[in-house]
Amino acid sequence: MTGGELTLGAVPARLEEREREITAQAETMREQITRLTAQLDELGRAAEDVRITRKTLLGLPDPAGADKSSGQVTVLIAGLRLCRSSPSMSSPAGGMKAS
Repeated sequence: MTGGELTLGAVPARLEEREREITAQAETMREQITRLTAQLDELGRAAEDVRITRKTLLGLPDPAGADKSSGQVTVLIAGLRLCRSSPSMSSPAGGMKAS
């Protein structure tokens, strides 16, 4: 018998061990899916917020004689604040945690 062979009595024990390994891997993957689903939902909400903000800004009247470059800076700063306030944008890798 070589080192890779199992006796008939050892097969059920090895199968049980393998079943536990697979069950543990499946549970780990379920946890990852749960975390990724939450992150995906968060990103979807953030994208919707950006769409609403863009639509709102496009709907604002253009004030006559306003300095457009000053307004662009204000909007840029507000946009940066919006991005920084999102938890997914402030953590490494866009909110993904290493597991």
